[in-house]
Amino acid sequence: MASQSSDYFKQNKVDENLAQLIAELGKEKPADPFKFLAEKLSKLPPPAPATAAAPAVKTEAKPAPKKEGKKEGKAKAEAKKGASSKPSKGGGVDAKKAEDSPEWYAQVIKKAELIEDYPVKGCFTLRPWSYKMWEIIMGFFDGEIKKLGVENAYFPMFIPREYIGKEEAHLDDFAAELAWVTKFGNSDIDEPVALRPTSETAMYAAYANWVQSHRDLPIKINQWCNMIRWEVKQTTPFLRMRENLWQEGHTAYADRPPAEAEVLQILELYARIYEELMALPVVRGKKTKAETFPGADYTTTVEVYIGATGRAIQGATSHHLGQRFSKMFDISFQDPKDPSGKAREFAYQNSWGITTRTIGVMIMVHGDDRGLVMAPGVASQQVIIVPVGLKATTPEGDKQKLADACEQLQKDLTGAGLRVKLDDSDQRSPGNKFNYWEMKGVPLRIEIGPADIEKGQFMMAKRNVEPTKGSKLTGNLSDAVGEIQKTLADITKELYTKALADRDACFASIDDWKEVTPNLNKKKLLLVPFCGEPACEEAMKEKSKAEAAEEEETGGLKMGMKSLCIPFEDKYNVQCPSKCINPDCDYNFQDGPKRRVLFGRSY
Repeated sequence: MASQSSDYFKQNKVDENLAQLIAELGKEKPADPFKFLAEKLSKLPPPAPATAAAPAVKTEAKPAPKKEGKKEGKAKAEAKKGASSKPSKGGGVDAKKAEDSPEWYAQVIKKAELIEDYPVKGCFTLRPWSYKMWEIIMGFFDGEIKKLGVENAYFPMFIPREYIGKEEAHLDDFAAELAWVTKFGNSDIDEPVALRPTSETAMYAAYANWVQSHRDLPIKINQWCNMIRWEVKQTTPFLRMRENLWQEGHTAYADRPPAEAEVLQILELYARIYEELMALPVVRGKKTKAETFPGADYTTTVEVYIGATGRAIQGATSHHLGQRFSKMFDISFQDPKDPSGKAREFAYQNSWGITTRTIGVMIMVHGDDRGLVMAPGVASQQVIIVPVGLKATTPEGDKQKLADACEQLQKDLTGAGLRVKLDDSDQRSPGNKFNYWEMKGVPLRIEIGPADIEKGQFMMAKRNVEPTKGSKLTGNLSDAVGEIQKTLADITKELYTKALADRDACFASIDDWKEVTPNLNKKKLLLVPFCGEPACEEAMKEKSKAEAAEEEETGGLKMGMKSLCIPFEDKYNVQCPSKCINPDCDYNFQDGPKRRVLFGRSY
């Protein structure tokens, strides 16, 4: 500090000025010496900023950098991940989707204001921005199933042990994830009750009471509710939570053919949710024996691929239960074909469901390094209108004209059935508004300024394209509704086309086991010949997991492959050989696998 003060005094000639002031004070001898000094000091030039002396450089021989082992590198990555797991408010996404998709996802769902953390592990608050998407999905699906004669009802979420225990395989499959209520206050409940993991056992006792004659069928009931799966693995908002919102449909028919027809009708509605509303391609197919819903004759599914992680995810399922549950709960009726009137027949049943997982899938597939990207069909707001070009010098008349034009456009678009918001607040600049709504994934931004009104036009910025120079589109105010509707349709098509191309590029038809793990590690979906036996599938899962033990997966997750479905479409079944791909399989089948089975890593 002494050397710094000395330098400061020399630089600003403090000693010379001070000596001069003292000399003048002695010569003039003013009546008020303090006032005299104050006046003189005020006329001196301001001091230059102090320049800190550079610290002495200590030269030491640096040891060669130590090569990090796998454990050290992983620990360092985990520490880095932990430090950024709570992103700062505002701004963009710090993590890159291609480099660290779990951290990227965690930041997007927070910064886009989709979820809020909750003290119970695996449970999350769905904020209005995400719940609106669920409402749109509900509205579409509810309208479509009502066309099929399905009615909504509600059954309690508490399921007696005696109901759960009626179907042993059903209980075994959910046992690890069942949450039980065992107390009220400080007292034990006489008979613990389970929290609904699914409602087959909760609903079918009532169906048995309702069905006495074949004329009481079909029963077509759906309920919108929550379901509890007490996940013990890593939980992820939307994709894997302990409490999920969903719909579950449960139907009963007198005959098998209409029941089986419904299974595929519902599956196609699920496919439409993904493909039409969310611009996500799906593979329709049937589950293998190992992946069939417990207690069902067979399960159909729509599967979605998430390229960032190289993993598939089950989008929704539609099950044909056959007569297993109806025999268990005695959902029976007098057989109209029996002339004696004594024979009884059992109902054929289905169950089907889709969850809020859909939202997480869309985020993972369409989102980018700027944040959320919503498909127009399911977007909470499809269009955001932002007034631009206003200055302090803009005449009040022009400001009012712009405000009127924006409000009229909002009114016209809303009248055409679009979800629109006008952001005319003065809390943020137009640039900040652009960033905010981009993060929240609004598909289309409309910009209008005084100059645009004079020209009878407006500008459009599509969320799904990079904001480069020339990426904006010009629209005419005279046909604003039509042009905006067309642009939203184009965005849907572009999102779907890109997702389809990315997914199809990741299909690989494999006939030899030695090609399995290398392709899995390239984030491929494998179409393979497979015997279909559950024991063989489990062996393949463990074998592929062991072979990939040294391969670091995104987010540090290592896992084997599992069956996703047996695709319905013939394009997935090119030249299927007769031998199961598992080299250790000794299953003896005459004609070989009928169709290739889709395998991959999965959520």
